[in-house]
Amino acid sequence: MLKFLHLSLVLIAILSFVGRVILSETRPELLKQKAFKIAPHIINGLLLLSGFILVFHGGWLAASYGWIVAKLIALIGFVGLGILTLKSRGSQRWLTFAGAMSCFIYISIVAVTKNPFFLF
Repeated sequence: MLKFLHLSLVLIAILSFVGRVILSETRPELLKQKAFKIAPHIINGLLLLSGFILVFHGGWLAASYGWIVAKLIALIGFVGLGILTLKSRGSQRWLTFAGAMSCFIYISIVAVTKNPFFLF
């Protein structure tokens, strides 16, 4: 049940991010509304909380679980690039968006394979 909740929050969070990027291009004035400012923080907070609960519940804090550290580092990259995406314009926006989505894809693959070096 918790894993389903976590995966649902992942889907909602990524759709929210992509939706905000689209709105920032098409209707940026909507992003100034209170709901668009607060909702992403609530969604992402619940996502992080469910992730931490899964880590503790699954007993994944042993040294052999370096994939969790890799996911956390990639998450920091995703957040940073996501902030840059929403604040930048033009081609820089799309480059940072591509970087953020690459981080998301990496996180997703590592979550499934449990291998941070899946390419090697």
